[in-house]
Amino acid sequence: MRQTRPLVLASASPRRRELLTRLGLTFEITPADLVETQAPGEAPEAYVTRLAREKAGAIAARLGTREAAVLGADTTVVLDGAVLNKPADLAESERMLRALSGREHVVHTGVAVLLVPEPRAETVCVSTRVRFRALSDATIRGYVATREGLDKAGAYGIQDLGAALVERVEGSYTNVVGLPAAETITLLEALGVLAEWP
Repeated sequence: MRQTRPLVLASASPRRRELLTRLGLTFEITPADLVETQAPGEAPEAYVTRLAREKAGAIAARLGTREAAVLGADTTVVLDGAVLNKPADLAESERMLRALSGREHVVHTGVAVLLVPEPRAETVCVSTRVRFRALSDATIRGYVATREGLDKAGAYGIQDLGAALVERVEGSYTNVVGLPAAETITLLEALGVLAEWP
């Protein structure tokens, strides 16, 4: 593998950090602290793509003329057209899981890579369909009590205990974790950040 410039991850997400590490990439972490608000009438796919680009743009602005590639990402869960972001507390976490129980939802992740100081940018939105098994009250309460889903869109983490809530995944599994691996590598290749991979 050969990277042509430093890569900066504009996210504090441990899942994204772990996925990039597994892909063999060298990167530094500089989280972007933005207010994540969906605009009225904004489609979920447009929402996550905009946030990914804004996160990358915020960090790119801090870098000035330093040569780098900044990667921003944002993930959300959509059920019946409603966006389910990170739950505010355990009660909201429980409500989300009850709504998702036995049903299919869609996970959208927007990914943006911005080159500095050019600037050049590429974005992509990846969508994955996920079906939950029917969850008992005891299962919901038990999972909520682990607090695993508090920092995750849709109140669950498919890569940990939450894997047992999921009956079926159609599309990119890593997208549900928080960063679609294949599409991210494709963006980095398209912008010349990766001259060769692996």
